[in-house]
Amino acid sequence: MVRMGPDVPLLNEYKQEFFWKRFPQTVLGGPRFKLGYCAPLYVYVNQAVLFLTPWLFGGIGTLLCQLQLLKELHAAVLSGMLMFGAAVGIQALALYAARRSGTVERLGAPNILADEEEVEFTNCVGPETVRFIAPGKRFGLNVVLHTALAGALCGFGTWYVFLGRLTALYGSIGVSLVVFILSWVTLCIAEYSLVVNTATETATFQAQDTYEITPLTRPLYILIFIAVDMADRFTGTIPELQTANQVLHVLFLFLPLLWALGLLSPPDALLLWVMEQVLVFGFGGSPMSSNFRLLVMFFASVGVAVCNFFLPSTISVVLFSISMGFLLSLDLSQIGTLCTGSRSALGDHGWCRGGSPTPHVSFGWHLGCRELLLYLSVLLAAMAEAGLLHHFFSIAKLQSLVRGPQAPVSYLLLILFVLCWILREIQGTYVLGGVFLNPLYPRGMSNVQTFKQRSRGLHVAAVIRRVLLSLVSPFAMIAYLSMDSSLQVLHTASLSVGFTRAYRVVWQSPEEALLQMVVVVSVRLMAGDKMLPGWDNLGTGVQLLLVGLLSDRVVQFLAKLKFTVMVLVTSWTEKKQRRQSAGTLLALNASLCPLLLAVVTLSAMLSAPLLPLFTLPIFLVGFPRPQRSWPGPVGTACPCPDSIFYQQMSSSLASALRRAFARGSLGSLSPGSHFLGRFQDRMVWIMILERGYGYCTVNIKGLELQETSCHTVEALRVDEVFEWAFERPERLGFTQGLNLHWGNSLTPCTALPVRVYSDAQNVLSGIIDSHDNLRKLQDDFLKVLVWLLLRYGVQKRKGWSSEDRPGGGGRKSQTSQLVQSTRNLPVEAVIVESNVSSLRFRQDSSSLTSFGDWSDEDDLFGPQPARRTVALVNTEAQQGHTALQMGPSLPGSVEMDSLFENMALSALQPLQPLGLGLGLPAVDKGRPPEVFTESPESLPHLNFSCPQSEVFNLPTGWRTAPLPPSRLQQLRPLFSEDWFRFALGQFGPVVQGEASEDMTKTLKEDEALRELHTQVALSCLITLGAESAFTSPSYVYRLYCGDVPWTEGLDWLSASKELYQLALKAFRFSFKLLFDQASLGPMEGPGELFSTLEEYERDWYIGLESEKGWHDSVLKEKPFLFSLGHDLTMGTYTGRVLSLQEQLVQVGRLNGEGVRGQWANLSWELLYATNDDEERYSIQAHPIMLRNLTVQAADPPLGYPIYSSAPLHLPCF
Repeated sequence: MVRMGPDVPLLNEYKQEFFWKRFPQTVLGGPRFKLGYCAPLYVYVNQAVLFLTPWLFGGIGTLLCQLQLLKELHAAVLSGMLMFGAAVGIQALALYAARRSGTVERLGAPNILADEEEVEFTNCVGPETVRFIAPGKRFGLNVVLHTALAGALCGFGTWYVFLGRLTALYGSIGVSLVVFILSWVTLCIAEYSLVVNTATETATFQAQDTYEITPLTRPLYILIFIAVDMADRFTGTIPELQTANQVLHVLFLFLPLLWALGLLSPPDALLLWVMEQVLVFGFGGSPMSSNFRLLVMFFASVGVAVCNFFLPSTISVVLFSISMGFLLSLDLSQIGTLCTGSRSALGDHGWCRGGSPTPHVSFGWHLGCRELLLYLSVLLAAMAEAGLLHHFFSIAKLQSLVRGPQAPVSYLLLILFVLCWILREIQGTYVLGGVFLNPLYPRGMSNVQTFKQRSRGLHVAAVIRRVLLSLVSPFAMIAYLSMDSSLQVLHTASLSVGFTRAYRVVWQSPEEALLQMVVVVSVRLMAGDKMLPGWDNLGTGVQLLLVGLLSDRVVQFLAKLKFTVMVLVTSWTEKKQRRQSAGTLLALNASLCPLLLAVVTLSAMLSAPLLPLFTLPIFLVGFPRPQRSWPGPVGTACPCPDSIFYQQMSSSLASALRRAFARGSLGSLSPGSHFLGRFQDRMVWIMILERGYGYCTVNIKGLELQETSCHTVEALRVDEVFEWAFERPERLGFTQGLNLHWGNSLTPCTALPVRVYSDAQNVLSGIIDSHDNLRKLQDDFLKVLVWLLLRYGVQKRKGWSSEDRPGGGGRKSQTSQLVQSTRNLPVEAVIVESNVSSLRFRQDSSSLTSFGDWSDEDDLFGPQPARRTVALVNTEAQQGHTALQMGPSLPGSVEMDSLFENMALSALQPLQPLGLGLGLPAVDKGRPPEVFTESPESLPHLNFSCPQSEVFNLPTGWRTAPLPPSRLQQLRPLFSEDWFRFALGQFGPVVQGEASEDMTKTLKEDEALRELHTQVALSCLITLGAESAFTSPSYVYRLYCGDVPWTEGLDWLSASKELYQLALKAFRFSFKLLFDQASLGPMEGPGELFSTLEEYERDWYIGLESEKGWHDSVLKEKPFLFSLGHDLTMGTYTGRVLSLQEQLVQVGRLNGEGVRGQWANLSWELLYATNDDEERYSIQAHPIMLRNLTVQAADPPLGYPIYSSAPLHLPCF
């Protein structure tokens, strides 16, 4: 991404025109009076008539009622029937127009292209006119439902705004007339949106309105207002309800403004938000990680509260509430694991692949006997404690808290709260809200073991805190509640709900419950013997409910206020963010400071995101939505090849997070909290989805590794913030101990030891282009190939196949796929395997990626053509049934680098018919190509002098290379007989068992065995074109990639699939030897060489990054990986080494309200304003708000994380 400065337009000219056509349509509910082109007058007249139709029908009913010709109810029914008939007529016209012009389905999401296209109108009732004004519904059920609802809405609306009713409410005819007129404007807007044409709402939750829920948004809120009015009519005189009805009648006039500002939620978001709020604050639960879990948990909690209301005795209520509260606060997803024995409850299907096995055997990861025993013991102990205390001490209800049985428990709760708070504060790198550095936290250490040793004291404190918070505090709070006097009057709805919540939140969130309990206890202790009538009459359960709600809203208000100040201050202090309007906006916010505080307060009260429009200091209240912010399932991403690194580290990171959650290193955990982890070029986004007793559910996202300019700017600031917190020396002074980055959105918390791949890249200049090294490469290749041939015999003896040989796991799928795909092909169709598998992997990855592989280097004029290798071009020729042989490069032929890398045109089969194959052997069409080789049946049987030599025998076809013996004899000195004997001596005992030394000596002196391996090794050397030496770095790179140029033995080598794989593997191993010897020095002897090759086979994957074997090796956590690359821009060759190590990943807490606010703006900007410009202002780098990283971390299709795990349930014991 190229940064374009602060004054880039918020919307480009095209989007500005589009927005100013869409927004008036949204305000009016659907009529399109601004088209952008000339339209006949009747188009506007028809829309105006349809818009005012409900007012006409309602006016008829109101007039007949005012003339006392009809009663209010009958007049309302008449208006509703008239509107129903009009709606039926409109839908019939829409259906007729659709059939006249062909069946056209109206998509659930607004069709922007249809909105922009110019319509040619013929007459006022023509099909194109009707379709333009009333597009119709997509589903027949919605036609019936929306039509019936339109009639009912008009009838009830008429009844709602009768002049007599308004006069009775306000006592003034003038006020009643104003309310009457403006109320009908609101009703007309809702009716038009429901029946005629639905406007795009600014409050958009779903990317596509598949089931046509948007038309129901405005009628839903009108029916809520009408429901309150009906309750006021039929419940008698309740002053509070009458006052609320008067206020709502006035607020009814401003509904169009609230709809236009996007303050009111769509029905789906409203339902989820209401259920979540009731579950959390009404029943003591937690936000859920999925909509299904939320639905199940909500109804289960409602059932518990209803049962408590009808239970006959208080002791039964106490025991039932404790047991159900405990059970519902556990991780119920593990029940499926217990019943089926599967591991599906772990969430991500890739968890077991590439993950450390440690989490699966530790406590809490599975619901087993240990976990069941602990849970059952805790539950029985809690029920016994509550039952005994309630039976013996609840009768002392007239005693005050200071002298009653609750007094010692109250002081115990105060002590527990202080201890838990102190022990949690010292776990992180900052204390007191991130203002001061923690002097007890170890700093300046990159070694993991040293860090763990220096943190032992903090770990002991964390264990004490864990025991106090998870075991001691719940029992203390249950004791306090069980002795409470308000349990004696439990059979009221409020007290029943209050105590249901109180006994549930003790388990669901002990830390928050302890804070709420301490506030209630402190109020009672400060009151002493005095009575607080309004407060004491509520009961302890309702008091705790109110304190929990108030504390949550206060925390939200402070976080939103910090986010507001951050946006205001940085709009001026950050020069690259300072727009020309910055001064004006700051002055406007300062002059309207009370209004700004009111917006922040309203946002906190509704638990809605504070939306900074275009991330400027223009603040709106976003519509309330669930804590997850997104409607789709958790785990959606835009994968790319780099996603495997996040998938590999997710298991180890989850284990580290589990320990950090248990210790309190990340502070107070609550659903909706966001954390950012940083290691080398990796950015990990962690979101808390759910919290319960002994578990926490998280979502781990990985951000792109290919850093854009905006990404780099924010990543550098993240590194700076972490360096200030973790790298500074200890024992700082008071002034140096302040957090100078406190105003940043990121506050460092702790460093977590995680098993990750450390990435190191080296430029190979001076290594790969050294003639001495290239000559040494030839000798190393023969030695490595001999070692692999001998090892092949050992593996064959032990019954290992090529798919499960040790150390070759990274090649398993790659090799087996080649064998399956080439089994039925002729010899000519056997191609270079690594190129084909790499190409397929790249194609699969690119097909899955939409945003992840965008970069600054993308061509503005379209995608660059893929670079095609010899193997790929020849494959295409073979698939086209072209029977042509490959040929070597002709002297003087042109090397084409733009599309075909470093290969000669004459090597490409499709180009040979053009005359570029002149000088090559002629081939008769219709005849198979002649290969000058002996058949395996004609070869003489080998007579080994040692019986054990048969173990190291090679397949007969490997001896049939079409090479004259004279060429092999010339290269005979290159074969190291000493190395052959040494390697044979090392492998001999493996297959001989307890054989004597004489047999080993006989094995080494077997001339037939030595000649066999000499012939095969030298044949492979000649086939690879390295008779003299490897000529150039480009040639070495081509061979490493498997792009073998044509030689007279290539057909033979390609036909022997296993031998080809061994030759390619030998060359890659030999290049890795070259790389190591250039860096660390030459090998000291054959023993070191042998052990090095064993290490390569066991601990290394040596190949290409684009191969599937590389992907599988990362997921299986191969200790080391090596690849050779070519930087076409710089013209250099690079070596990349990945080493699996336990490294410290630095983690910090993000301002959750800042994230929600930016995501709310992203949703509005992309789904409503359709501002998908890659260089828009709201996605530019912001080092304080971390705006670009926050946008990346949003769920697709609005964001583009390259990895996102399914919900991971982490035990926190």
